[in-house]
Amino acid sequence: MTSLEIENVQSYPRPPVLEAVPHTVRIEFGGDTIAETDRAFRVLETHHAPTYYLPPDDIKACLVPVSGRTFCEWKGVARYWDVESEKTKAPKSAWSYSEPTAAFAKIAGYYAFYAGLMDACFVGAHRVRPQPGDFYGGWVTDNLRGRIKGAPGTEFW
Repeated sequence: MTSLEIENVQSYPRPPVLEAVPHTVRIEFGGDTIAETDRAFRVLETHHAPTYYLPPDDIKACLVPVSGRTFCEWKGVARYWDVESEKTKAPKSAWSYSEPTAAFAKIAGYYAFYAGLMDACFVGAHRVRPQPGDFYGGWVTDNLRGRIKGAPGTEFW
């Protein structure tokens, strides 16, 4: 198992930054692997678990646009998607930025997924836990330390 470096979410920057992921990212849903890529990016922001963005060419599930948008002061306007496999559907479980701000241009058209709405998500061989809270889409891995937003009073050590 390739280990992930220990990271403290308090040391992540604000404003957030985008970086390439040096590990394979995999998502399972409906009993199948619906995404697997070595071309993911992640967004790092103070007190948040990283959010992972996957290229559309590496996603095998059907993504159906849904109504509603949100605005991020750093990335721009997000659009939401239902994720559908042959066996099941997860409403509003993915999002994307079609025209992100210049600092996040590399994730234009890439998709992020709520880990808690998928069967399983992995960074390398490490299984992900969803960032606490219904709004946050961060992926919590065992290497993270510090107080993660959405989990009041919780320290991950």
